[in-house]
Amino acid sequence: MRRLLLFCLFVIGLSAAIFGFLNFQGLAAKGEFETILLDFREDIPQEVVQQKLEAITQQYNVTPRLDNKFSARDNVYIIEGDKKRLKKLRKSEIAKATEFIEPNYIYRIPELGKIAHLAEFDSPGDNETTRATAGDPNDPMYSKQWHLHNIGVVGAWNQTKGSGVTVAVIDTGVTRVRDLVETKFVKGYDFVNDREEAKDDNGHGTHVAGTIAEATNNYYGVAGIAYEANLMPLKVLNEYGGGTVADIAEAIKFAADNGANVINMSLGGGGESNLMKEAIEYAHKKGVVIVAAAGNESQNSAAYPARYPRVIGVSALGPDGEKAPYSNFGAGVDISAPGGSEAGKVLQQTIDPETGEAVFLGLQGTSMASPHVAGVAALVEATGVNEPDDVLKVLKESARSIQDDSLNYYGAGQLNAEAAVTRASQGQISFQDFFRWLRDNGYLNPRFWIDGGAVALLPKIAMVLGSYLLAWFLRVYFPFAWSWTLSSGLIAGSSGLFFLKPIYIFDLPQWPFRLLGSSIPELGNTLQGTNAFNPLFASVLIPFVLVALLLGHSQWKWFAIGTSLGVAACLGVSAVFDPAVWGLGSGMVARIFLIVNALLCLGLARLAVKNEEQPA
Repeated sequence: MRRLLLFCLFVIGLSAAIFGFLNFQGLAAKGEFETILLDFREDIPQEVVQQKLEAITQQYNVTPRLDNKFSARDNVYIIEGDKKRLKKLRKSEIAKATEFIEPNYIYRIPELGKIAHLAEFDSPGDNETTRATAGDPNDPMYSKQWHLHNIGVVGAWNQTKGSGVTVAVIDTGVTRVRDLVETKFVKGYDFVNDREEAKDDNGHGTHVAGTIAEATNNYYGVAGIAYEANLMPLKVLNEYGGGTVADIAEAIKFAADNGANVINMSLGGGGESNLMKEAIEYAHKKGVVIVAAAGNESQNSAAYPARYPRVIGVSALGPDGEKAPYSNFGAGVDISAPGGSEAGKVLQQTIDPETGEAVFLGLQGTSMASPHVAGVAALVEATGVNEPDDVLKVLKESARSIQDDSLNYYGAGQLNAEAAVTRASQGQISFQDFFRWLRDNGYLNPRFWIDGGAVALLPKIAMVLGSYLLAWFLRVYFPFAWSWTLSSGLIAGSSGLFFLKPIYIFDLPQWPFRLLGSSIPELGNTLQGTNAFNPLFASVLIPFVLVALLLGHSQWKWFAIGTSLGVAACLGVSAVFDPAVWGLGSGMVARIFLIVNALLCLGLARLAVKNEEQPA
């Protein structure tokens, strides 16, 4: 029986691992493409490259071409093709002359960020006006920019406004509308049309650029975050909001080679690209902070490129400070920032794509959240913190921590511009700031858990110790020997392997860790990532079933007994610390329910042990 159960546990664990691996592969390969990338090795002569290109032309009846004028230095060519042609190329002799052959994935503006889906911001009713305070800029519509108030940008401006920092906006281009006339620009490039002027024909990129560095204190329009910074417009998305990995990767390298300190990418899609990863690593090594939108599919993982390592993935907040309904979350999200919702959109000046005229528009999406982080990163850079990892550390440690975030809606927390600049400027925070940070992150709260998440450390320890004390109490009156099955039941019922709950492995589903890190009473709510107990699981029901099934087995009945004691300890401690139960609330009714079931579990264990002592 023991071997059978161990074998079943092994099969379950193996299945979960295989599922996670397959899901990882599916996420990485999910994406649309119309062309194929061929990255030829740089150590082979150009004559050989040309021979391979001619062979492709003859064999597949297509004409290989450079994606743009910068592609030649990297030996990157593209051809038209689908999955079938991609497989053939990878198996051909041509593959030996390449570093890789992969889809030229299409990334797009996240759906909610499309201009056509949103109304013009032309009346006070479109958003709540925020009351003016001392230090506010003189821009007439700043009072409607709730999102800048949300991140405390005025406090950050007391220390820096981003002077000397360059932010590359990799998007649909940027048009210098009236409220961007005073903003400083540096040379950019249009990778879609292969020309130097990166003019916007969609409106998305101009809106994003405005959040980062819209002219401020100019008695006109709205404000931007790092309004003394330089903007580098890099157009990689066409008028319909779509663009290829090849263009985006070259834009990242262009930004790194031409003095950009920060890159913002309010775009995304499916499909992992080696070319993109190489470009990101290249820029990161050159000291560039890279920020990207998590995506608007409300999925449990960020889209690419936010999901790549070295990229700061940003989820979106609504005006209420909660995760916006559309925002992606989970793996790949590093921090959250205002992105807007139907209750209030992010206001900037941009162009109407139909007419090309300048308009003030309220948009919503992670596209709008990402430039908030890029703008604050520029402010942090302006204080002298220049290494990408150091900038990310400042952003994370200064963020407003969210305690109950088991599904990683918010990453390290909610963006706080004032705290970020203060932390970056001071280098070392004061004792007052330090203790405030400890308090805000839960370290001065006895209910904290090491990741600031939903599980409290001290209550978990109390649950484990409590289960062992209950077992010791029973052992005094009904002597029995300790066993590994009893100990396993005590842990499974009281706490589970709770230290596994906060573990995130890049691009893999997190639910197996939440499952293993949950006690039996928590299994009913662990996949949803909520705190409130499911009353069917947080009761005597499961221990009763286990005792009924295993009582006749000489060894595994002790697992059932241990589980009953563990559940009793878990419910008893939870009744004191966090008595939330579905349908019962978190008041006295929920406490009574948990205490009664804890006593029933204890009584069940006592009956099972007493039965063991009776002669057969």
